[in-house]
Amino acid sequence: MPALDQPPLRGRIGVISDTHGLLRPEALEALEGVDRILHAGDIGDPDHLDALARIAPVTAIRGNIDRGDWAGVLAETVTLTIEGLRIHMIHDRKSLQADPGAEGWNVVISGHSHKPAIEEAGGILWLNPGAAGPRRFRLPITLAFLWEDAGRPRATIHPLPI
Repeated sequence: MPALDQPPLRGRIGVISDTHGLLRPEALEALEGVDRILHAGDIGDPDHLDALARIAPVTAIRGNIDRGDWAGVLAETVTLTIEGLRIHMIHDRKSLQADPGAEGWNVVISGHSHKPAIEEAGGILWLNPGAAGPRRFRLPITLAFLWEDAGRPRATIHPLPI
């Protein structure tokens, strides 16, 4: 069994957010080999979704900076099941109106704050992959990996070199 901070080679989900128009080569390299990619908003450039899709199937939501016709086709929230995990994506966690437990979600993914975080509360894994785009303040540049382990969600934050 892999250590909690080491995702398996199969069944890995890459989670990225807040690229703000900058899709770093280091992010693309880190995501190589994942089975799915989830982008939690503030994409900034629709071509970046195409670049990510060359690595693995992508599910993306709209963030507060995503504007225009291309962004209009993106939902503000998405709920999906991957590898047996019920995952809900919302750009700004503070906007969440639903009760994740009552909805049957295992994981809530958000971005917006640019602060990477993994929290477990009430049987729910709360994951913010941080920001993979332009550096903001002194926050790190990161993305995350998510996977299922013995029926439970696991995640790790992956720092990117800047």
